Amino acid sequence: MDPKNRFFFIFASLFTRLIAQAGISMEELEFLNNLFGSEAQEIDIFLFLLQILLCAALCLYIAFIYTRFGNSLSNRRALAKNFLLIGITTMMIITIVKSSLALSLGLVGALSIVRFRTAIKEPEELAYFFMVIAVGLGIGAGQVKVTAISIFALSLLIFGVNRSKKKDILQNLIISFHRDESADEARLIAILEKHCNRLALRRMDSGADRSELTFSASFSGHEQLLAAKNAVEAEFSGANVSFLEVG
Repeated sequence: MDPKNRFFFIFASLFTRLIAQAGISMEELEFLNNLFGSEAQEIDIFLFLLQILLCAALCLYIAFIYTRFGNSLSNRRALAKNFLLIGITTMMIITIVKSSLALSLGLVGALSIVRFRTAIKEPEELAYFFMVIAVGLGIGAGQVKVTAISIFALSLLIFGVNRSKKKDILQNLIISFHRDESADEARLIAILEKHCNRLALRRMDSGADRSELTFSASFSGHEQLLAAKNAVEAEFSGANVSFLEVG
């Protein structure tokens, strides 16, 4: 017998004996063969393009909600631009690997070597990232109706929680000033509270003779905002006041 044929004969005999000892039936063996040996199904290009368009629309909708109703101090418009890329990329991965277990296992191995070093500054950013990833997963898996209904339900919840926010002008206030006996942080906060509907201290940096405070404040209108600015500048000589609109 040819050495090559002899090797395959011995391997087949050992494999058959192993299956017999393990008690695996032919039906179970055929199921495992179909599970691991099946080839990936061909993707319908037209349907794939429709999924991309729908995923892009939902991601842009989430970006609008985050830009309009988010409370992050960072540049929300810059962060929201990444939602489209993350959502479509997630959808593409799920569309490719969902029809093949081998590709799915390969994806797990590939992602195991990826390390993300960028820290999420606020939990709200992480929540919106999960919403975008959920859109990609749902559209890629073909669960279009469930995904769309879930996103619209979450958006209604966000609208309800933030229904009073549109009445105010939400600002990030960054105020730096020279500190002395008559000008300190407590005095600054007292002045701002007279002109703000809401005021929250987000950060304070204090040096030997100078302090910088970052607030999140809401105003009923631009007149109230300018009144707060003028009051601070009148009480604190040489103060630097910066306004950054959040919404």
